[in-house]
Amino acid sequence: MRILDKMWKSFFVAIKDWARYPNKYLGRPKIPKYKAKGGRFVLSLDSNKVKLKNGYVYFAWKPFKKFNNLFRTNAKDRILQCRFIPRCREYIMEIVYEIETPDISKNSDRIAAIDMGVNNFITMVNNIGENPIAVKGGIIKSINQFYNKQKANIQSELKKVNDKEWSKKLQKFTNKRYEMIKYQMHCISKYVVDWCVLYGIDTLVVGYNNEWKQKKQGLQNFTYIPYELFIKMLSYKCANNGIKFIENEESYTSGTSFLDNEDPIKENYRKERRVYRGLFIANCGKKINADVNGAYQIMKKVFPKIFINGIKGAGLHPTIINLACVK
Repeated sequence: MRILDKMWKSFFVAIKDWARYPNKYLGRPKIPKYKAKGGRFVLSLDSNKVKLKNGYVYFAWKPFKKFNNLFRTNAKDRILQCRFIPRCREYIMEIVYEIETPDISKNSDRIAAIDMGVNNFITMVNNIGENPIAVKGGIIKSINQFYNKQKANIQSELKKVNDKEWSKKLQKFTNKRYEMIKYQMHCISKYVVDWCVLYGIDTLVVGYNNEWKQKKQGLQNFTYIPYELFIKMLSYKCANNGIKFIENEESYTSGTSFLDNEDPIKENYRKERRVYRGLFIANCGKKINADVNGAYQIMKKVFPKIFINGIKGAGLHPTIINLACVK
């Protein structure tokens, strides 16, 4: 009931905001729907029904006592809440707990910025003179391509035999694919934050576009990558390390020129200078990696005067990183 109450309150806040600023939304916010037949709700246990003992979760609630000493958690002091979230044939158990985090720096002197993509999953630039970094997205692409191929085969067989499009086997396969992608993103986000800590970065900027999925529906590799999940991982890992985290929309960053000191606005946008995948040629004739150019422009969107003293020391081509994350 508390969760349902929260949903309705969120709806009322959203509908008022939509009435004032409709351009912020893709459509009119919808009221909470009824659960489908047989649908399940989230089960939440507060701190008086669950506790921590020697790193294991103990339940004071009688129906769950048989699971005591079974689940181990990273929580250190005490558990604030334990949630069981239904997902098809599974339940996801979430532990909510508090941790101490360092104060976030108020200054933004040492800055890094990230442009996200497919072939280069992330391209990260900085204003401290270190060479840009591009983390390849080959493993994530391979996972998605294998999933799409197997999914098509399974669905084709299901249609012939049972005239269905989904099954328990396909759901299990989909869940496995999600966990594999999630693990890769944990590895990449940890690498990014560890790099920022190593070089004393106090601010990390990430570019995003609210209509990514809508504009690129035909690009299967793109639409199957959960970029929002990656952004959330970066956000909390930055907070845990005292790094200021900023999300900023990335419009006009890919078609404006960093080397020509252009502002990332519509008037300067000329996408034809990106002559082929991975290369951008500035008006002055210099060549720069296209993703590096986009990342620098994302940084300029947030900090327009960051390169006011010139771009000397700014790397034009990234160091390629292939993270072999094996679970």
